[in-house]
Amino acid sequence: MPFVSSKMTFAAAALLAGTVFFGARLSGAEMVSRTTLSEAPPWYNAVYVEKTGTVMRGGSHLSELSTDNGKTWQRSPMTPDYLEGLPYGFRRETPMAACDPDSGRFVGVLNALDTEGLDPSIVEPEEGQELYYLRFRVSLDGGKTWAYDEPMTGGDGYTKGRPFDDMIIGRNSFYLGDKGSIPFFTKGGKLLIPAQMTVLSDDPNGKWYRPNNILSWTDAIFLIGTWNAEKEKYQWERSQRIRIDLARSTRGMIEPTLYEAPDGRLLAVMRGSNGGGGDPNCEIPSYRWYSISEDGGYHWSDPQPWTYDTGEKFFSPSSMSVLFRHSSGRGFWIGNISESNCRGNDPRHPLIFGEVDPETLQLKKDSLLTIDKIGEADKDRLPLACCHSGVYEDRQTGELVITYVRGYNGYKTREYVTVRIDVNK
Repeated sequence: MPFVSSKMTFAAAALLAGTVFFGARLSGAEMVSRTTLSEAPPWYNAVYVEKTGTVMRGGSHLSELSTDNGKTWQRSPMTPDYLEGLPYGFRRETPMAACDPDSGRFVGVLNALDTEGLDPSIVEPEEGQELYYLRFRVSLDGGKTWAYDEPMTGGDGYTKGRPFDDMIIGRNSFYLGDKGSIPFFTKGGKLLIPAQMTVLSDDPNGKWYRPNNILSWTDAIFLIGTWNAEKEKYQWERSQRIRIDLARSTRGMIEPTLYEAPDGRLLAVMRGSNGGGGDPNCEIPSYRWYSISEDGGYHWSDPQPWTYDTGEKFFSPSSMSVLFRHSSGRGFWIGNISESNCRGNDPRHPLIFGEVDPETLQLKKDSLLTIDKIGEADKDRLPLACCHSGVYEDRQTGELVITYVRGYNGYKTREYVTVRIDVNK
């Protein structure tokens, strides 16, 4: 199935792919449609570019444009093209983007890697653990052009090579996690970027901290932005690191995602892990972790296992998840929950949707809705992975539009599934 173009509407693509409609209402949320495509659709991780209206951008490097609320799409890249002229091997990943509900500015942040000659086909190069850094962009004209593209640093006294405290690019790095790293505008007017950083080793001539020779070890962080007077550029600060010890997570705190409660508290939910050299039998409990900030994201509580609002703990694999703030103020979570203790990244199914309790900031157990799970057709293409979920709220219906990867045989093949969930029931 090719990308939907200006000649193919979402409805037409759904008809060709075989949309299934669900009439049952579960725990106040109703799944109203499900569409499967063989390639990533342009609305995967789509975002509105203005405070109001129906203009959206999505697709690789936000190069796909819809002016009719996602019904039709056409290729229309933003300019300037910051990929043009880069040396071979340099990377600029697709920006995570959002529109400031106050100023109307469209902003984007992206992982960058300046390593000439690095094979671009390597999906997660090890060099990234010491060389990744973040770049930031702002559009002043509703997502038509970028006004600038700059490295994120802490301002005076900091540089691209030493962007914040405890960061020396080349020895350690900082970068976005996955689709949950949505630029987040707080009610107090700050912009928070959920990210993670590798940790400097104790050896001043060494590089990043790598206990038990693991693939990666990170602390969760947030970059906190404040507009300048003209609301054209941000002044950046870095939050306190959210840290955990090896006895509770063998890879640290990974891929934070954010929600702001009605009382202003910020909830961060993070991925941990078990397994590896320090836990070869995966005996450490595979929890999802959370931390709370009461001062706008500067300081965070020690991470604890995220639970149901009943107080019960649940198991979750080392996979990305995403928190999303609906226009109603309610918070929703999309991620994997398992019946038994997981083994590192697996199993990445079923995929679960649920609501955050606004008082306890835990996951409401009676709100859980299974989006996807193993079916009869999957038995010959395991392991199944249902993750990497992008989400946006349809401004005309209030429905949440969730697109995720359905990967088979260790991601050797994949499909892209889109579900619409009505949370207003």
